[in-house]
This record gives sequence, structure tokens and C-alpha cells, in this order.
Amino acid sequence: MTATSTTATTRVIREHDRPLWHRVLVTREMAIIALLALVAIVALTTVRGFAQPITLNYLLLDVAPILLIALPMALIMVTGEIDLSVGSMVGLASVVTGVLTQAGAPFEIAALAALAVGVVGGAVNGFLVTVVGLPSLAVTIGTLALFRGLAVGLLGTTAVTDFPEMWTDLAKAKIAGTTIPYITVPFLVLLVIFVVLLHFTPFGRGIYAIGLSKDAARFSGVHVERTKFILFVLAGVVAAFAGIFFTLRFGSARGDNATGLELQVIAAVVLGGVSVFGGRGQLHGVVAAVLLIGVLSSALRLANVTSDVINIITGGLLVASVVAASLLAWAQRLRAKTGPPFRSTAASTS
Repeated sequence: MTATSTTATTRVIREHDRPLWHRVLVTREMAIIALLALVAIVALTTVRGFAQPITLNYLLLDVAPILLIALPMALIMVTGEIDLSVGSMVGLASVVTGVLTQAGAPFEIAALAALAVGVVGGAVNGFLVTVVGLPSLAVTIGTLALFRGLAVGLLGTTAVTDFPEMWTDLAKAKIAGTTIPYITVPFLVLLVIFVVLLHFTPFGRGIYAIGLSKDAARFSGVHVERTKFILFVLAGVVAAFAGIFFTLRFGSARGDNATGLELQVIAAVVLGGVSVFGGRGQLHGVVAAVLLIGVLSSALRLANVTSDVINIITGGLLVASVVAASLLAWAQRLRAKTGPPFRSTAASTS
């Protein structure tokens, strides 16, 4: 057994050595959920206009692309990989949808073509990482530029704005009797699928095993390369779907749509408790982190705080969460080295 797999095994044993209530409640994910509730309560009681129903509608519309893409991104990062190309894929899918619609294709065909582009883009990332063996960071930086270049090259500085009114209205429509937009329905469906996939299937257990130790996972029978390839394809197709929604919501297909979105997604995933080194993460923490950033940004905008200050506050929150996690890990390692308090032999054998 390698040193890496031994460390990973020790980490898992130490994690499950705690009582169940402690493992469920005393976690980074629950801390993010508690912070989300606190920020929401403060915003509702102190920020003028935040309690208006329309605020919830716009908040969910704003965070919907991030919520969607964060699901496959979380799984990729649990394996210890990363995908920086998702924002560019959103833009490329938007452009493909717009160009085909402008050329006279039915919108449904244009949307299916955009989803197919997402599959191909994800497969390119997966192939280069799993078959060629290149680092995912380097690969997806390259495809970030490639996909964005294709998007801008297809449309240049122009924009397509002529989309079927039925679809643009649906993208902004609310569920009957509520202020919740319809986009939450496909998100909830995807959330259930990804939760079941990650937490209740052998495939999901393999994802965690890969993040803890690729060698140990491979010896345990996990198809490491195939698993990673599937995850990159999922990220590509979900990003393409987010690109279609992005296009319909704003009624515009542009080559620069969703620029920088990948950084917001990764920040939310890390804030939600997914380790950048792999092997750890829960989807409820990721969803809570996306909503926390959304609620915080919305409340600050209503309080007339500038976007630059909002970015500073959000970045500071992310840095603080990473530092806190590092300090907690350091404390746990220190405790593991020092061992339990001294007990007499008689007490230990009684």
C-alpha cells in the first residue's frame, strides 16, 4: 500500500470514528447552511426591498446557471480534477443556439445542437485528461480559450436577439402561484440525479475513492479513467444547457456571454466544502454556498453597495472558509499525533 493510500485510509477511519450526530451536524456544510440562514434573516430584517417576492425571483434566475454547473463541477473536484472551461462552454452553446436559430432552424433543433456541442466539448476535455494523461488544469485552461474563441469567431461583436417568444417567456416564467422561476424544476431534477449518483451508487463511491487515492481506487476495481471521462462529459452538457437558459433569459446570444462564470462556480463549490485536493464534498453544502453568495450579493446590491465591494466581500468569504478548513485540518492532525488523553491501565482494562 502506498503512502498516499495509507494517509487516505487513516483520514476516512478518523472521519468515521466520530458519533453520527457529530458527523452530520458538526461539518463545514452545516456551517454554510447556518451562515446562509443567518445572512437571509439579517437581509430580510434590515435591507429594504429584500423581502419583496420579486427579489427571490431575480435571485434564483441569477444563480440558476451557477447552481446547474456546480453539480457536475463538484463531482469533478471530488475526484481531484477541475474544469475551467464551463463558462466558455456556456458562451459557445449560446452562440450555437443563436446562429442556428438565425439561420432558420427551429429553436428545438438549435438547442439540441448546442447540447451536442456540450457533449463533444466535455468529451474533448475527458479524452485529453484520461487518455492522453494531461493535467485537467492545463487542459481546461486551453479549452477555455478554445471554446471562447470559437464563440467569438462565430458571431464576432454582433448578437442574435430574435428567439421564439414562447421560449424566452418560459425562461423567465414563474411556477403558478409562486415567485419561483421554472428553471428551478430542471435544477431540482438534476440535483436529485446527482445526489443519488454521488451518494447512493457504486459509481459515486468510486468518485470519492479516486479523490482519496487513484491507485487505491484502481486496485479496488474502480474504472478511474472512465469515471473521470463521464464526469467531464456531464459538465459539458450541463454547461451547454445553462448556456441555452442564459440565452433565453436575456434574449441574446453573444460570444462573450457568461465570461468569468467558471470562477463563480469554482468559488461556490470550494466554499461549499469540496476539497480542492479531492476526496471530500457534499452537494447540499455546494447548493447552500451558491445560495449564500446569491443572497449576499442581492442584499448588498439592494443596499447600494458597488459591485467591486461585493466581489471583495465574496472573495474574503471564500478565503476565510479555506483558511478555516485548513486550520481545522491542522488541528485534527495535531490531535491525531498527540493521541487520546492518558488513561491508567486499570481503567482501560476495566
